[in-house]
Amino acid sequence: MSIRRLPEHLVNRIAAGEVVERPASALKEIVENALDAGAHRIAVRLSNGGLDRIEVIDDGCGMDSGEMALALERHATSKLPDDAIENVATLGFRGEALPSIASVARLSIDSRPRGADGWNRTVDNGQLVAEGPAALPPGTRITVEQLFARVPARRKFLRSPKAEYAACLDCIRRLAMAHPAVAFSIEHDGRRVLGVQEGEAREERVAALTDRQLADNHVIVSLEREGIRLSGVASLPTYNRGVGDHQYLFVNGRPVKDRLLIGALRGAYADMLARDRHPVVALFLDVPAQEVDVNVHPAKTEVRFRDPALIRGMIVSGLRRALDAEGFRAVQHADPAGLSAWRPEPVSPTPIGAMPIFEAAGQPVSYNPSFQTVADRRASFQAPPPQARAEPAAAPAPEGASFPLGVARGQVARTYIVAEAEDGLVIVDQHAAHERLTLERMRRAMEGQGVACQALLLPEVVELDEPACDRLEARVGELREFGLELERFGPSAMLVRAAPAMLGQSDVQGLVTDLADDLAAYDSALSLKERLDLVAATMACHGSVRAGRVLSVAEMNALLREMEVTPRSGQCNHGRPTWVKLGHGDIEKLFGRK
Repeated sequence: MSIRRLPEHLVNRIAAGEVVERPASALKEIVENALDAGAHRIAVRLSNGGLDRIEVIDDGCGMDSGEMALALERHATSKLPDDAIENVATLGFRGEALPSIASVARLSIDSRPRGADGWNRTVDNGQLVAEGPAALPPGTRITVEQLFARVPARRKFLRSPKAEYAACLDCIRRLAMAHPAVAFSIEHDGRRVLGVQEGEAREERVAALTDRQLADNHVIVSLEREGIRLSGVASLPTYNRGVGDHQYLFVNGRPVKDRLLIGALRGAYADMLARDRHPVVALFLDVPAQEVDVNVHPAKTEVRFRDPALIRGMIVSGLRRALDAEGFRAVQHADPAGLSAWRPEPVSPTPIGAMPIFEAAGQPVSYNPSFQTVADRRASFQAPPPQARAEPAAAPAPEGASFPLGVARGQVARTYIVAEAEDGLVIVDQHAAHERLTLERMRRAMEGQGVACQALLLPEVVELDEPACDRLEARVGELREFGLELERFGPSAMLVRAAPAMLGQSDVQGLVTDLADDLAAYDSALSLKERLDLVAATMACHGSVRAGRVLSVAEMNALLREMEVTPRSGQCNHGRPTWVKLGHGDIEKLFGRK
């Protein structure tokens, strides 16, 4: 078969296969053009998920008839004034989007520059079918109809209208996050589904486009290093999702999907989230043009950094600093389901004044042996006695206003500390809180002289399968830094000679078994630092105050005070909250006062 030059219409269809995969791809290219044109307001209208119709209206600079004709030719663009493609600062730069879309759909462009007349140009699957004057305000209106209608091989691979609509909505959401100075609106089949105003603060825009509760449960990320600036919004560890679809990365205002972000987030939130939970994050990187290559993907959804290690380090450091600065803060909003679980005491139908106790008031009380007292009826009372308790205070109790987490008033079910704060009632999970405190102590010890070890009076043998022993033996040096001294004891056992002193009388057998399981699950996927954090978190869990242990008031208050000065004490090593607060307003609602 001889080589031939492909005709222009076929070249355009091939290019469309790279740039226009689905309606969301076409929508992305058109909205990016509007942003590059300096638009302040962008309105999007979709029909049938974008399969039937996409309309984008903006108030940008507009085009005259000559520029419009040139814009529909391949590789014609206003965004590269010279040949230095490495210095591109706009979202688009290849000049392929409009001709590619026009080759597989009916594309109509109406545009008007300020101070000039409007013009229309319509192209149907690569053929010019109409052009002439048009009436519209300054800006541009682009309409795409029947995408891939004449390319059935492509049309049949599109997904359902609902799935295509979801992809279009996600595309606009990302672009709207990156440009809070621009107003965006979306209508789908005549119904308005999204609207954000121009000039919003970045954290307000991110919360509006993800979850309104993020506005109260986020930290601000800000870091600058070697000419690169990182900013953005990240959720508290206790505010998380079951899937990672609320994680956004923007490079120079361009939404990108990069594996670098996934790995950096995992490193930043390590030991603060369970591995099946994901934070809500929107991070914005401002990178010098020569330090990033945006021309590595046809749809420009991926970039390549000159120094990816620097970028990853900045993301991890920026997130860690922001989270550390929040100290013991955690998600604190009253759960409606939790509040509804409270039940008021049934109201007696007998009026209070008519109760027998008032009838007997003022009369002498004679002893009647047949009268059954509360103590006499205790044996027939089936419910367990209350597990909360009070004890005499050795000194006057401090005022709750002096401490953010209040002062301890008691312990419930030998698991939860109840404290009174100035603005409500604080309930602390003693095991989860002490687990985080133990982990942070272990980290501080690692940064100093290492974790002190306590030699066992009698070395303990832990039997495991051979692969588990191999994994532990390979990490003997790392484990020794944490005060755990192991050595091989035959093919399927490990000998424990010393354990971390700060863990006290811990379950050595369970500790070594859990470490072996964790290494089996995550060892190959983690860096050295992440492996060390994993080991520390597992040890901290075994060395913490267990649920079911009775604490004195002094111990409870000491735990609260340490939580207030320890970074990340608002969540345990698995991402669960260590404390919750029931505000005065919530308590008043329970009693019908509000």
